[in-house]
Amino acid sequence: MSRRNFLSLCAATLAALALPAAAQTPAEFFKGKTLHLVVGTAAGAAYDFAGRAVAAHIGRFIPGNPAVVVENMPGAAGLPMMNHLYNRAARDGTVFGAPLSGIVLEPRLKALSREGGSVQFDLSKMSWIGTPAQQPQSIVVWKDAPFHSLKDFQEREAIFGTTSPGTDSNIMPLLLNQLTGTKFRIITGYKGVTDIFLAMEQGELQGASVLLSSFLGKPDWVREKKARIVMHFGAGRIKGLEDVPTAIELAQGDEAKLMLRVYGSKFRTTYPLVLPPGVPADRVKALQDAFDAAMKDPAMIAEAKKFGIDVDPLGGAEIAKIIREIDEVPQPVIDRLRKMIEP
Repeated sequence: MSRRNFLSLCAATLAALALPAAAQTPAEFFKGKTLHLVVGTAAGAAYDFAGRAVAAHIGRFIPGNPAVVVENMPGAAGLPMMNHLYNRAARDGTVFGAPLSGIVLEPRLKALSREGGSVQFDLSKMSWIGTPAQQPQSIVVWKDAPFHSLKDFQEREAIFGTTSPGTDSNIMPLLLNQLTGTKFRIITGYKGVTDIFLAMEQGELQGASVLLSSFLGKPDWVREKKARIVMHFGAGRIKGLEDVPTAIELAQGDEAKLMLRVYGSKFRTTYPLVLPPGVPADRVKALQDAFDAAMKDPAMIAEAKKFGIDVDPLGGAEIAKIIREIDEVPQPVIDRLRKMIEP
């Protein structure tokens, strides 16, 4: 055999050997595999609960029905987990992550890291699977508090409670103070939302800025109208609460509305699920389709409800669109917003 024919034969053989791997369908690839969902918080946190609810059911809808296990990588607001996912995790679809919701803002706002130095990832190059819920922050007041509208908060001081500076329960009232002229006085040092709610019941506080799910998790408050929602920080009015306006609606001026819309983006992507860059497109789609199907599954919905999560999903394409919109916000607006939320 001539050298030329021998080389041609080798090339053909190598191509043939490579063909099955290249031609693998998602079902063939995922069959028998174990997928790893890396959560950026400690076990027992809300993000962990959401991740475990998804992991318990999504495998049934992924072609090949792989197992899905949860790993926790807590610390630094989930930034180490995102850096690991982007730079070290396998890029074949077997690893995906569940960061904190603020991660969608971090490359621009730099609120979680020091001047962005801890951000070693590019969100635009990652693939988004979806979020099982959208949880807006709400302004909640006790039944006897004299606040029913934005104007009421502008005319008199409202005593609100929070755990510490830098949390959304502190940031949202402060943003309203600066953008709309409200007079929130924030008392810090509460251990958690349970203590804040107790302080409201005892008359120590008039209200708080909390996740909508936290308020709805007090069914006696809702049923007996012990407290009420005056406004929330979602992108639009909430089904079942159509009479409650958004802060965006109430704010005056395009820039104020834009700042509230930008920061409120994180409440639309409450429990985001994301893949590293470079995952083959057909596997990305298989995981996105599996997520969409799981979000309609009664068992998944019931599992999430056990953890206090009402399934209200947003797909991967919608999250990618939100990130593009954040990227398009002029830098001077981002700079002013960042200054406003600094603790």
